[in-house]
Amino acid sequence: MQGSGRLRAVAVITGIVLVGASATGCGGGRDRGSGKADGAATAVSYKNSGELPERLAADGTTIVVGAPHAATTVHLYEDPRCPVCRDFEEDGGGKALRGITVSGEVRTEYTLASFLDGRLGGKGSRKAANALRAALDKGKFLEYHDALYAHQPPEETDGYTDAFLLRVASRVHGLRGPDFDAAVRGMKYADFVTASQRAYTHDHAPGTPTFAVNGVIVEGPLRSRIFRGDSLQLAIGEAAAQAPAADS
Repeated sequence: MQGSGRLRAVAVITGIVLVGASATGCGGGRDRGSGKADGAATAVSYKNSGELPERLAADGTTIVVGAPHAATTVHLYEDPRCPVCRDFEEDGGGKALRGITVSGEVRTEYTLASFLDGRLGGKGSRKAANALRAALDKGKFLEYHDALYAHQPPEETDGYTDAFLLRVASRVHGLRGPDFDAAVRGMKYADFVTASQRAYTHDHAPGTPTFAVNGVIVEGPLRSRIFRGDSLQLAIGEAAAQAPAADS
């Protein structure tokens, strides 16, 4: 099937390799995400991440980035305030994942959680998730996502203010404008933010970042390898080989 759907299996992929160094993630609390695309897909590659197609899936919460018919889907659950998500995106496997999304080997999907606001106080996760949804309207979700993690404030400061979010948006060519700025300041996508957190909770993702490959959450040693850039691609391949066949 194309797009995104509910979790297809309750089993988790743990792998059988030795555990490498990895962060445990921001505590949370299992997974939506789509399965493999139907049929034999023709690989589609892109020049850079700015060319990647972006859309909101039919479920109304999953943000889909990359080749529509990629054989493998990697679904990420992230809270914008989570420092371990920043570690993955900036220093871990994030850039490697971006590379194989650009090459068309995988499609990447995102569910934006905001539970850290409740734990730490403030509204930063919700404000950032709303701004990211507004960036999707401009086809700039991924570029803005990467810029926010590159400049992530300390989680305890609740630093994702309107002014901060707009200042970072100025670094993304073509993102700022009256519509985007108003959406940020007015929390235009508050309902999306609430629904996305509800999806995260419903799917029982065990904290952030959580990875699911072809609809099955990856935990244990194999998760630690997805977290690292030097082993991410092989680990995703192993996880895809272990995942059940996609529903037709």
